[in-house]
Amino acid sequence: MPKLNAQIRIFSRISFLEKLLFTKHLATMVKAGIPVPEAFATLIEQSRSQALIAVLKGILKQVENGQSLAKAMQKHPKVFDQFYISLIEVGEESGALEENLEFLAKQLAKDYNLRKKIQGAMFYPALVFGATFVMGGFISLFILPKLIDFFSAFDIELPLTTRILLFFANLMKNYGLFVMIGVVAFIFIMSNILRLPKIKPKWHAIILKAPLFGRLIAYGQLARFCRNLATLLKSGVPVTKSLEVTARTLSNLKFSNDLYKVAQRITEGKNIGEILEQKGYAEFPPLVSKMVHVGEKTGKLEETLAYLGDFYEEEIDDISKNLTAILEPIMLLTIGLVVGFVALAIISPIYELTGSIRGRK
Repeated sequence: MPKLNAQIRIFSRISFLEKLLFTKHLATMVKAGIPVPEAFATLIEQSRSQALIAVLKGILKQVENGQSLAKAMQKHPKVFDQFYISLIEVGEESGALEENLEFLAKQLAKDYNLRKKIQGAMFYPALVFGATFVMGGFISLFILPKLIDFFSAFDIELPLTTRILLFFANLMKNYGLFVMIGVVAFIFIMSNILRLPKIKPKWHAIILKAPLFGRLIAYGQLARFCRNLATLLKSGVPVTKSLEVTARTLSNLKFSNDLYKVAQRITEGKNIGEILEQKGYAEFPPLVSKMVHVGEKTGKLEETLAYLGDFYEEEIDDISKNLTAILEPIMLLTIGLVVGFVALAIISPIYELTGSIRGRK
């Protein structure tokens, strides 16, 4: 086992797509009547990922020694989260492993598509801002410092825009490398500070209030919450455990921590909808709390949650389509103002110089 764990650490981590394909293939083979150990042996032969092969070999060895599939997978929490393991465990106990594997494959596919939609929505703004930062750094380090000697030869009073540009150019000429290192260091330090246990929950709560991107993140968390909770409840997992497992699948700590609170209050005899309608759960919109409340009353909570999951996925589609249209003019205006300022700072003194030369003639 130590040798196997060393292997897993050496090779790259298992991607979400690899886990999705593994689940699909395992579901297909189990449905065809192939025993789990034989299915794992086949998947080990077919896989090209050394990390996945190492994990599958470890699981296969545990299963062959009489361990259940869920407990064998539980030894690899970085690959199989509690949501995944809970569905496998329920499937083994109820004799519906093939159905649960199929269901898992579908849910993972939906989760994968949801991630791609959010990443796609973030890609264009990140690309533009990244390119702007790189070009700005290049101009600041290599172009602006050369302007100092050029403008120093002008025997005229420089305009305010030019003096501001020269101050920045002089700063970059003398301390440019330190400034760039400082910016990178600041980003690195801030990213680590925001990961601290006391800071991270507050930061995650602030993110949800950010314009445009906050709503995109919130809808992603809501879609995952509704879909995962619906899946667990449909599989027969108790409500309290379903909420706790779902909380672990959410990346935003504001959502995750509040779901743990809801799970604790369920034991007091209250319904999920009633709890979410109270203060302190503002990240859950009234639509969610009211529909969950109705679903609990009518005995159709799983169907209601599944509908809400689809609804918020469609909302993410709409936001991602509109995000580019909204951000493009803002980014173009910002870049245009910066370019216009630089152009004005360079052209103004040249224009004044040529004007003074004509006046002397």
